[in-house]
Amino acid sequence: MKRLIMCEGPNELEIMKILLEYDLLIFDNNELIGLTPYHARQMSNSQVRTELNIYPGHDVLIMRIGDVQSENLKIPKEYSDRIIGVKKYCTKPELEMLLIISEGLVSQYEKTKSKLSPKSFAKMNIKYGKMKYDNSTQFYKDYYGTRPDVLVDAIREYKKLKGGHKKGELYLADLLKE
Repeated sequence: MKRLIMCEGPNELEIMKILLEYDLLIFDNNELIGLTPYHARQMSNSQVRTELNIYPGHDVLIMRIGDVQSENLKIPKEYSDRIIGVKKYCTKPELEMLLIISEGLVSQYEKTKSKLSPKSFAKMNIKYGKMKYDNSTQFYKDYYGTRPDVLVDAIREYKKLKGGHKKGELYLADLLKE
């Protein structure tokens, strides 16, 4: 089986790259179509299509990573017999919750969550070094890139805090090695 990882945005992609780089997932790059995850919401992405066209197998599991999972994945006819399933790994309400958890600001955020999104809260309250959170991929890279243990701890804590997603939606924690 090969896996096709499709990340909703560049920040989700960066998180997946860090986890892969430090061999923290239940699979490695060799199990991925094209040996890498992709920033792609739909299979219309040309790079994804190219890699699927190169791969000869009929055993592709699509893994979607992101906070918006309501959008249906449209699988083109030419790939439908090659896809064995689609799994959703959610980061609801937003990926910034991992930063809020890492900073120990969950209880502070809970007091303001009716007025502020996790993104807005993070922009107001999170800094790393001299850099304030700015929703950039570089921030995630700087924050977690050399501290994958902090990332893993946040991912695991997020699952504990969240309780449950909708049916069929999994957590990033479900992809981590024990």
